[in-house]
Amino acid sequence: MAIASISVSETPLVLYTLRRADDALILGHRLSEWCGHAPMLEEDMALANMGLDLLGQARELYSYAAKVEGRGNDEDKFAYLRDVRQYRNLLLLEQPNGDFAQTMVRQFFYSAYADLYWRAMMKSSDATLAAIAAKSEKESAYHLRHTSEWMVRLGDGTEESHARAQAAIDHLWAFTGEMFEADASERGLIDAGISVDSASLRPQWLKTVADVVDEATLALPKNDWMQQGGRDGRHSEHLGHLLSELQSMQRTFPGAAW
Repeated sequence: MAIASISVSETPLVLYTLRRADDALILGHRLSEWCGHAPMLEEDMALANMGLDLLGQARELYSYAAKVEGRGNDEDKFAYLRDVRQYRNLLLLEQPNGDFAQTMVRQFFYSAYADLYWRAMMKSSDATLAAIAAKSEKESAYHLRHTSEWMVRLGDGTEESHARAQAAIDHLWAFTGEMFEADASERGLIDAGISVDSASLRPQWLKTVADVVDEATLALPKNDWMQQGGRDGRHSEHLGHLLSELQSMQRTFPGAAW
């Protein structure tokens, strides 16, 4: 039996919260795809734990979005019963895992941003978002440390690992600019002290990334052209395939419970 997708009342705060929840859900799902496939047992566990951290963030954010919206949606409906265009995650996070180097570079780019973002959001005038940020920052700090160490190992390792890490940087760099964009709906929240102006985080993010990349004997691309669209629901072809897997159980057996 087919099940219809939900409708969402995208007020500025609901939309803002869903964007961050979608980031966490989609990247968490990507990391879950490594279960049983990581290059070593310890890393298999590390990737799974990072994925669980992100899933926990997604659940808290979806639950808050449902409370703010007040239309009977909940975390499960937001995760499983929206169409692809209703998702507002960063394009970077839906990109396929590729090889291990690409997964690490993707996670490193995002974690370097998320650590700054959640730290700043701890000062949000919205008490719930500030509380979520306080918990999430501890997790993102570990994610950044873990991926930074891997960047150095890969870049300053063998000729093969160096080449793969550099190729991943070159491929994913164009997806990083979207992290620092804000549209009109977010501007009002920034002015109200609810959200962070992500553009203000870019200089420190760039310094953090450049320092690690330099230590890893790698190089950042000179090209400053950036992909956009994820925040507006315009995605790459990869998200549809990801959602078909993520939502398959709920779409096949609507309302199923353990």
